[in-house]
Amino acid sequence: MPSESDTPPGSGSDKLNELLIFGDSETRRKFLKRIAATSAALAIAPTLLNIPSLGAAEPSMTPAKPPSRDSVNVKLKINGKDYTLDVDPRVTLLDALRERLHLTGSKKGCDHGQCGACTVLINGRRINSCLSLAVMHDGDEIRTIEGLANGEELHPIQSAFIEHDGFQCGYCTPGQICSAVALLQENHANSDEEIREWMSGNICRCGAYPNILAAIKEAKGKVRT
Repeated sequence: MPSESDTPPGSGSDKLNELLIFGDSETRRKFLKRIAATSAALAIAPTLLNIPSLGAAEPSMTPAKPPSRDSVNVKLKINGKDYTLDVDPRVTLLDALRERLHLTGSKKGCDHGQCGACTVLINGRRINSCLSLAVMHDGDEIRTIEGLANGEELHPIQSAFIEHDGFQCGYCTPGQICSAVALLQENHANSDEEIREWMSGNICRCGAYPNILAAIKEAKGKVRT
């Protein structure tokens, strides 16, 4: 009697085993389709379960409105004129001058208070306007480069800068001039070393420092301190 190992391939027993496992070809196709459908359902079920029904959206699904920031009313007296502005409390004095009042003489250089290009005079004292908020100067007397001349007559410092070519590219010049005006009013122009020290907060990338020094020294005798 032949053993199982002697059964030739493709015999009736193999077909019987295949039929018992998979059934006929039509049954196999149905089986595979069910497997595919079940796999797809398992894959998308978590997503479907997280989708709310129409008309039942959670309130958290509504985009949150950004918090409103109330503007602040500030009154500035600039170059002898009164201005009233509604500004964001975070707006710097420099940006208020340039963007709101179009007084663009004051320059934005480093925007970190290191170069002095934005120097203006507040109640006679020089400050870096990029580091000071506009709301801090309500009612203050502010003087910018636009307010130094008396009509067509230039301020002595302005005339001296022109005469001694105290500028090259000119970007730092408004801040240099405002700082020099304050320096003379503070009586800090008694020697070359003192002038250099008290002008050290204003940086000139072109290196016109000798000319700036000469301009300040000449203007000293023409400006009342």
